[in-house]
Amino acid sequence: MLQRFADPIRDLLAAKSGLPRNEIRLEQPRDEKLGDLAFPCFVLAKSKKAAPPAVAAELARSLAPELREATVTATGPYLNFRIDRLALAQEVLATVGRAGSGYGGSDEGAGKTIVIDFSSPNIAKPMHVGHIRSTIIGAALVRLHRALGYRTVGINHIGDWGAQFGGLVVAIRRWRDEVGLEADPVRGLLELYQRSKHAVDTDEAFRAEAIAAYQELESGKEGEVRRLWRWVTEVSLRGFDATYRRLGIQHDLVRGESFYEPFLEPTVERVTAAGVTEVSQGALVVMLGGVDKGLKETPCLLRQTNGTTLYATRDLAGLFHRWDEFRFERCLYVVGAEQKLHFRQLKAVLARMQLDWEPRVEHVDFGLLLGKGRVKLASRKGEVLVLDELIDEVVEEARAVIDAKNPELADKDKVAEAVGIGAIVFNDLKRERIRDVIFDKDDILSFEGDTGPYLQYTHARLGAIERKAGERGEGRETPDWTVLENSGPILMRMARFPDVVRSAAAHCEPSELSTFLIGLAREISGWLTDNRVLGEAPPTTAARLGLVRNARIVLANGMELLGLAHPSEM
Repeated sequence: MLQRFADPIRDLLAAKSGLPRNEIRLEQPRDEKLGDLAFPCFVLAKSKKAAPPAVAAELARSLAPELREATVTATGPYLNFRIDRLALAQEVLATVGRAGSGYGGSDEGAGKTIVIDFSSPNIAKPMHVGHIRSTIIGAALVRLHRALGYRTVGINHIGDWGAQFGGLVVAIRRWRDEVGLEADPVRGLLELYQRSKHAVDTDEAFRAEAIAAYQELESGKEGEVRRLWRWVTEVSLRGFDATYRRLGIQHDLVRGESFYEPFLEPTVERVTAAGVTEVSQGALVVMLGGVDKGLKETPCLLRQTNGTTLYATRDLAGLFHRWDEFRFERCLYVVGAEQKLHFRQLKAVLARMQLDWEPRVEHVDFGLLLGKGRVKLASRKGEVLVLDELIDEVVEEARAVIDAKNPELADKDKVAEAVGIGAIVFNDLKRERIRDVIFDKDDILSFEGDTGPYLQYTHARLGAIERKAGERGEGRETPDWTVLENSGPILMRMARFPDVVRSAAAHCEPSELSTFLIGLAREISGWLTDNRVLGEAPPTTAARLGLVRNARIVLANGMELLGLAHPSEM
């Protein structure tokens, strides 16, 4: 949208400076009070044989008479341009109004596929808080890329394979009646899983039976072991789906590690055929120091001396399969920063194989989720906190806050669920993903500050103004856009929204959008303090109501992309 104003400025700058138009980069001024767009004159200093401030001053004098919808001021080495507020208001509000819920999106990704691997819990256990960051960040990246027209494929790479399932099978055989497995399969499986881990370490007979069970599972033999494994998988997936529905999240594909078992041997053969493998102490490895000096002492192991494959082998199998299936533009792995070495090794293997799509594979890493005092979140029993328990606690607190603030509110349970989940989601996405997230219920549920409830409340407040206008029949006259002269910062934020969406997707950084939304909410809230919308002269009310309506649209669109519901009343 800003192109309408930026393009004439670029044309004039090119004509007056002699710079090629494609080399003219307009920036956002560090201080918005200086202007809406800025051009640094450093690049012209050498050719003009003058100091940048002198170049800026001369250009400002030359440009000023010919600018039509903007004014220019030289500030040091910068040219600062301020767009005419009447033209800006008309362009922004018309564009947002036409696009509605589609504003911020584009079709730039048409014909391209983005594969996003996120969440990836392990079966036999309910989802715990350790999965929340991958789940929330990954879902936001799916929405951001989808809004830009990409075909997005969200994949849930379930942990459904490994020696631990041998121990679980034995635990089910021995203790299923003791844990009430039929009455509450998810909780029962969690207890059996924990008991099996202890038994494997302390009971020789149990360990031997567990090894035999896993060998039977790997053999592919149809029998009790495979039947129990399938049942555990089905029960776990049902539990995961219930949590995902609550968070408003869907995956396009759910593929466990077991899905890639048939591809393991072809994967080893593919890497070997590329001529990059060697045998080291009986193991098949890929040495990586030639493409990444930091990995000189950490080769990638494909097959151990006993012939078994490793996690890296399975991930390579998945990666090759995804490339063959999707020919992706980007393949994003939303996995915690503690797995940096693993993904660095995977990419180094691709580089050694000289695969030209290696740069398209990206590790989207993130920090930890911690409680107050930067300690691990734990349940009252001292175990890892189940994700649904965390959500329940926050929703319960949200209900209490809503009861205190608006006891007459209809659908309080529904609103509390939206506010509680919105608080959790926004708290995760409001800062750069690589930073640790501190979880404090009182803080994240505040209706003031950088929180999800603050955004939701601001959206509801704007909606309430619209409803009252409709009830009173106001806002139908021809607007007087000149009364929005003092709304420039809001209009500029709204105009930049599509660029923010594009940048957040490109950088895999939803916090860019979170920061934008908080800024817009603050701007419109502050503006409302000084500008009555209803009950003014009809043309004034119409113009101000247009700003309120379209600011609400932008807030709603941004919140949708992050995964926050936007209740109409709070």
